[in-house]
Amino acid sequence: MDFALTPQHEALQEAIGRICADLGDDYWLMRDRQGGFPTELHQALAKGGWLGVCMPEDVGGAGLGITEAALMMQTIAQSGAGMSGASAIHMNIFGLQPVVVFGTEEQKQRMLPPLIEGRERACFAVTEPNTGLDTTQLKTRAERRGDRYVVHGQKVWISTAQVAEKMLLLARTTPAEQARKRTEGLSLFYTDFDRSRIEVREIEKMGRKAVDSNQVFIDGLEIPVEDRIGEEGQGFRYILHGMNPERILIAAEAAGLGHLAVSRAAAYAKDRVVFGRPIGQNQAIQHPLAECWMELEAARLMTMNAAWRYDSGLECGAQANAAKYLAAEAGFKACQQAVMTHGGFGYAKEYHVERYLRESMIPRIAPVSPQLILSFVAERVLGLPKSY
Repeated sequence: MDFALTPQHEALQEAIGRICADLGDDYWLMRDRQGGFPTELHQALAKGGWLGVCMPEDVGGAGLGITEAALMMQTIAQSGAGMSGASAIHMNIFGLQPVVVFGTEEQKQRMLPPLIEGRERACFAVTEPNTGLDTTQLKTRAERRGDRYVVHGQKVWISTAQVAEKMLLLARTTPAEQARKRTEGLSLFYTDFDRSRIEVREIEKMGRKAVDSNQVFIDGLEIPVEDRIGEEGQGFRYILHGMNPERILIAAEAAGLGHLAVSRAAAYAKDRVVFGRPIGQNQAIQHPLAECWMELEAARLMTMNAAWRYDSGLECGAQANAAKYLAAEAGFKACQQAVMTHGGFGYAKEYHVERYLRESMIPRIAPVSPQLILSFVAERVLGLPKSY
């Protein structure tokens, strides 16, 4: 059993760290105030070939695993970019895994290189206003007419829809009442984000202003049959293939954000002098930060375990969900403690930790609630009766 990073892993982290170092605190403070997609980070990572970190080599990717992708996302978040930086490329890393696994060779060659090269950005259009986390109850319809599908419906909380050129869309092709199973009748598409048929309304939110979140209204969008991934009606099964990687990546991002907050708090505690001594000398400051570090490290190790299991072809649902839960909670606690360590200055934007706290809510809420994770573990690991 070996918990050490390989030289390749360390080189990856160093390379990503160098890219992120060019975009310092002032850049992310500006993005937090003004919004605007962090194109500089996206393009720098594309130039280095990092957007294809876990894509096949024959389409221009690096051919690495979710383990390497997780290390990359943790490094981005921990650099000071936080969730604003990580979310800018999050979808590009995990979102098209269904294409990698279930797409035809023609689809892989057509769809993946533009994403890897940074020429196209994609949004992930699954969630709907009235279905929440019950994906099997999606209402957006894709009706086949000859060699095309015509789509009508709504999506919500769709990140990067303001700037995306492409969309990974899950839509119903068979009415729910006619499907053999609850999980059937949904189909997956990767297609052009045709703004003549799609209206996008941005949602104002408490954090991560640099990466837009939106309501999306689809009215008569035409999708060629060749943009459908896999068999008609099996989209839910395909989309599941991306869910464990997404949980692993967001866990890595949450752990990175938490470690960033702890390091900023510790640095401040060393320099801030009150009553003639640095506040970091007081155990009431030391102990909470030490506790946060331990919890973050435990969550990080669970994340690496889940990533290793995924890359090894082993069942990893429980580990991926546990990693997401533990890292999100530890990250939030660390960001909150960083604000409290700074005292009144923690409430000031120039010290950055208040931004970390706002952004730390994202991993707690998305892509699955902590309560559903607890229910999943209770049912699938402990064998308790299904509660919902």
